[in-house]
Amino acid sequence: MPTWHNLGDLVDRSRDLSRVAIVDLLDPLAPKSYTHAEIDNLAGGIASFLLRQGLQRGQRVAIASLNRAEYVAAYFGIMRAGLVVVPINIKAPRAALLHILNDADVQFAFVDAERAALIPAGVPTLSFDDTSTDGFAARVVPGPFESVRPAPDEIAQMLYTSGSTGLPKGVPLNHEGQLYALRIAAPALVPEADRYLLAQPLYHMNGLFFLKTVFATNAFVVLVPSFNARQYLDLLSEYRVTIGRAVPTMFARLIKELEQTPDIDLSALRLINLASAPLSQALVDRLRTRIPHAPVVNWYGTTEGGPGVFGPHPDKLPTPDLSVGYPLPSGDVKLVDGPDENSGVLVVRNPSVMRGYHNLPAQTAKVLHDGWYTAGDVMRRDANGFYFFIGRADDMFVCSGENIYPGEVEKLLERHPQVREACVLPLPDEERGQVPVAFIVPQPGAELSFDEIKRHALEHGPAYQHPRRVAFLPQLPWAGTNKIDRAALLASARDKETSAAWSR
Repeated sequence: MPTWHNLGDLVDRSRDLSRVAIVDLLDPLAPKSYTHAEIDNLAGGIASFLLRQGLQRGQRVAIASLNRAEYVAAYFGIMRAGLVVVPINIKAPRAALLHILNDADVQFAFVDAERAALIPAGVPTLSFDDTSTDGFAARVVPGPFESVRPAPDEIAQMLYTSGSTGLPKGVPLNHEGQLYALRIAAPALVPEADRYLLAQPLYHMNGLFFLKTVFATNAFVVLVPSFNARQYLDLLSEYRVTIGRAVPTMFARLIKELEQTPDIDLSALRLINLASAPLSQALVDRLRTRIPHAPVVNWYGTTEGGPGVFGPHPDKLPTPDLSVGYPLPSGDVKLVDGPDENSGVLVVRNPSVMRGYHNLPAQTAKVLHDGWYTAGDVMRRDANGFYFFIGRADDMFVCSGENIYPGEVEKLLERHPQVREACVLPLPDEERGQVPVAFIVPQPGAELSFDEIKRHALEHGPAYQHPRRVAFLPQLPWAGTNKIDRAALLASARDKETSAAWSR
């Protein structure tokens, strides 16, 4: 792996750059292929273009677009020019989007045609889809560019958290820390050998880190603008994808499609890497049954704390199902505020950890202490040193004096053979403080009742965890990051409580 200094310069020029880097399926009826050399030159052309606009080192440049090859080139090109890239969550509410643009002090934005109207008039834009003489293709001339050498701690990108508890928070991340994370991931990757499929949005750390590993290893990726389970399954087969990296919710829907198309050829798939949301044993079991030759890896990382925290055991012990792994030797990990040293809130320290939230010193002080980042994830450690995710500390609620983590109840419910997915939330209760309620997606053809779910929960878990209300849905709603939209389900739960519309 070359020694890079600028995060935008992820290209190994000692390798064959005529290899295809991206198959862009923005238009699925007209796929476009780009070689590593073409993306390299397009990124160089974008860097040159931005400097011609008079942008100064360290200024922020946004990208508001669906996944596409130009997005990738812009992402790399912005950083090559010594500027800070700000990927925009295009599914965020208008108020949140405007907050991001203002908070980051964005000076320029790349957009696609549909997103152009989202950017205020005071911010100059260039549309990937503008084919006029003043458009993207005419103004950006591909070519070589000598990337800026960042200073220590210089910011490369600013990602914004989903803002589930308020407006999104800016997370400035430096070149050095993100390159460290790539070096950590590199030993598990084989240069040029793997083929990937990327459907998660590029404004989220999951998709971005995935993308960077492709270019760091001169690999190949099929890039689609959004996730569709049927299309995703077909593409895995058609392009002989070897590594599936996604959010667990994506593969939960994929398995449903796979069960309806059992003969599809997924023999090339050698690894399934899932991250950014809790993984259930039920999903692991279904994947193992349907794709037995592809082991499932439960990857852990956070935007603020870095994508490289856990890995394989140093003594080569097999990683247990649902474990996020063993702490990497290049970072520090501990559990705090728990009953003992083997259970508590995860705190991490490594070169990828952010130096602080943008413009939010009070919020920074809550989570950063002497270089240690409090991740807010409650975990336990087993006798062999493997870590397991229990739930978010801020998701925990109290029912009749007992602490309940929704993720634990969800895993309990998903052990029922007729439950495909579950989402558990708290509702206020006059006597017990809060009670767990559940939204459940049954297996195809299954006929479930509230009584059956209650009986299963009481037989397999502590009594206080059983859901007091249940609603059955054909599928759970998603937020813009391909995770379950808990805010939407909580609003639905309140409506159902008011109208007594729960399932029975």
